[in-house]
Amino acid sequence: MEKQKLVLIGNGMAGIRSLEEVLKINPNEFDMTVFGAEPYPNYNRIQLSKVLQGDTTLKDITLNEWQWYEDNNIRLYPGETVTRIDKERQIVYTDKGKAQFYDKLIIATGSNPFMLPLPGADKEGVIAFRNIKDTETIVEYANKYKKAAVIGGGLLGLEAARGLLNLGMEVDVIHIQDFLMERQLDRTAGKLLQAELEKQGMNFLLQKSTTEILGKKQVTGLRFKDGSRIKADLVVMAVGIKPNVTLATEAGIPVSRGILVNDYLETEIPNIYAVGECAEHRGMVYGLVAPLYQQGEVLAKRICEVEAEGYKGSVLSTQLKVSGVDVFSTGKINEDESSKVSKMHDDLRGVYQKIIFEEGKMAGAVLFGNTKDGNKLLNFIKKGTTIEEYLEATQNAETEMSSVADMSDEEMICGCNGVTKGAIVEAIRTQGLTTVDQVKGCTSASRSCGGCKSLVSELLQCTLGDSYDVNQKEAICGCTTLSRDEVVQEIREKGLTHIREVMNVLGWKTDGCSKCKPALNYYLGMIDPLKYKDEKEARYVNERLHANIQKDGTYSVVPRMYGGVTTSEDLRKIADVADKYQVGIIKVTGGQRIDLLGVKKDDLPKIWAELDMPSGSAYAKGLRTVKTCVGESYCRFGTQDSIGMGITLEKKFEGLNTPHKFKMAVSACPRNCAESGIKDVGIVGVEGAWEMYVGGNGGTHLRQGDLLFKFKSGEDLIEMIGAFLQYYRETANYLERTSAWVERVGLDHIKEVLSVESMVKDLNARMDEALSIVQDPWKEALGNKTLLRDLYQTVKIPTELK
Repeated sequence: MEKQKLVLIGNGMAGIRSLEEVLKINPNEFDMTVFGAEPYPNYNRIQLSKVLQGDTTLKDITLNEWQWYEDNNIRLYPGETVTRIDKERQIVYTDKGKAQFYDKLIIATGSNPFMLPLPGADKEGVIAFRNIKDTETIVEYANKYKKAAVIGGGLLGLEAARGLLNLGMEVDVIHIQDFLMERQLDRTAGKLLQAELEKQGMNFLLQKSTTEILGKKQVTGLRFKDGSRIKADLVVMAVGIKPNVTLATEAGIPVSRGILVNDYLETEIPNIYAVGECAEHRGMVYGLVAPLYQQGEVLAKRICEVEAEGYKGSVLSTQLKVSGVDVFSTGKINEDESSKVSKMHDDLRGVYQKIIFEEGKMAGAVLFGNTKDGNKLLNFIKKGTTIEEYLEATQNAETEMSSVADMSDEEMICGCNGVTKGAIVEAIRTQGLTTVDQVKGCTSASRSCGGCKSLVSELLQCTLGDSYDVNQKEAICGCTTLSRDEVVQEIREKGLTHIREVMNVLGWKTDGCSKCKPALNYYLGMIDPLKYKDEKEARYVNERLHANIQKDGTYSVVPRMYGGVTTSEDLRKIADVADKYQVGIIKVTGGQRIDLLGVKKDDLPKIWAELDMPSGSAYAKGLRTVKTCVGESYCRFGTQDSIGMGITLEKKFEGLNTPHKFKMAVSACPRNCAESGIKDVGIVGVEGAWEMYVGGNGGTHLRQGDLLFKFKSGEDLIEMIGAFLQYYRETANYLERTSAWVERVGLDHIKEVLSVESMVKDLNARMDEALSIVQDPWKEALGNKTLLRDLYQTVKIPTELK
């Protein structure tokens, strides 16, 4: 019997989730075809901000790889847009001349960013932040320009602003209201959020109405209704989205704000359905992922002719981490005269909680700083929990170990993916699941934002009892079941010396992947630095070529400037090289270095030779820079020689391989001009002493460094930095930043280890051994004709390491 032809317009999260549900119900009933306007497989759009902020890649946020489509016999046409629907003949037409018949059609065209119709909105440098292309454009502008403006103080605008800060731009956030995220937060939470983000470097212009975007061809600034102006080289509009209904409208499918659908996601046209941000259900258009996934489940059952209750709408909730600040809201967020409210505001801990009751039942909640009870409150609202029931539950919670044990099976654990407690427990029992990753793979719980991982872990513990390992090991990749510690132990005990040998002896399932090969290369070199020969083909392309590859295939060159200090002679050499090789742009980095961008691959060795300066290792999993302030020699407030200390540290540890990039900073006084508080190791000079902070991070997961120790002697400080750095090298997972490592192993544990004098001596001895073989990679390449030929003339980059 010939399969029915199911066509999906849109390769986004809602549409593909619908197909996933269809495959669960009846994997063999439909011949499926997907048209996606973007040239990518299905990816997690809500994680785009992390790509912009440099914390992850497109590959990491991909939900369904190319192979998934093939495995499920789904024809995907990426980069191909449906331009017309012939609803009478049941055919869709594309911009590439394709005509595709359908028996059933799902429209999942999502939303378009709303661009304010301002004078000058068509200028170069005015963009939205909605997809991968927008993200790439923003990064490209950040490499050329310094000043950015974000119009919109909602979630998307704040995420864009955080990314722009990470890219080294100065950022103004313009918002028409007098507090941030007014749709999700009340005034108190909005003001708390503003204060936290201002500490991170964002500047807010509230109650500002933009009237004009200035500039001729390229944007140069903004003018406001009150007559004031600001400068801007880049303007990101993040003022909202609107359903993409053009295709439906032109086909004569009924539309209001969105494509009108009933409780089964059916339009008024036979065999045509709509789901996601383009659909309007009972007057509501949803833009959050949880309601869209709920719609997808209902739609799949309807298409497969499975009797089920229709979609009744969703209680909206927002649980997210805005630039390192935990925020949650659900239901009603602003009280009125008829409301009863429970409030808690702890200034010292930065925690705020408000719960609203209407007619005796819980109606809404706003949490700031601590959101662990978010899902529980959402479930309370859905059940119509009374004030008395809430007070009783709160009292009981104070004496109970787990918040999930007493949940009913119908209560939601993963709001994003609509996974209940009962579904997870059943999967654990019937499928023999024992880890959070297995639960994610089987049920999709924690697949999207990851905010419910702790609840999933609690459920595993409740269900499996003593057989569940709370500190369960995590395999270094899918090629093996071995954890990082097991691999390192086996290498030591068996005396393994090469990547291929490790894989063969330890029973790798495959020939290795882009995750395990670089990790094994690092572990082998860390364990035996004197004997191990670095396997360059296992390194990522930036580390193999000792330069950062750019979007257009060119590279960037960052010469070493110890402590951020340079000379007029070095500056002349840099200028001469830039002119001679027609460098695209010269940029000062956030780490006080000069970056030459737009260098051709075959010009790299010539530039290195003419600069005659050490590599700045801006591409390496190793020490990047030691940022310094001017110190006691020039600063009126300086208490220590920060420049001297920074230069000493950078010269001592340059070229060292570490699990991830490693940054340091030295400030000469508590004013902390070098931003020592958010570095992997940050030093602050106070009167007569040095303070050593560790585990800081200025990225998406912003983390203030922890005070480790205080020293009167600079020599003692340097010795402790060496011990800390070597302990991190020996115990961290590959690609684990110190911020995550410190939280995982615990600051108290690190203090305990490094308080033992003999341990500090031993760690430094092993550090000195590792440093003894360090060579400047640029000089090494220049002195090796084979390397020059193989790397810079006939480079072949394995696909999995691109």
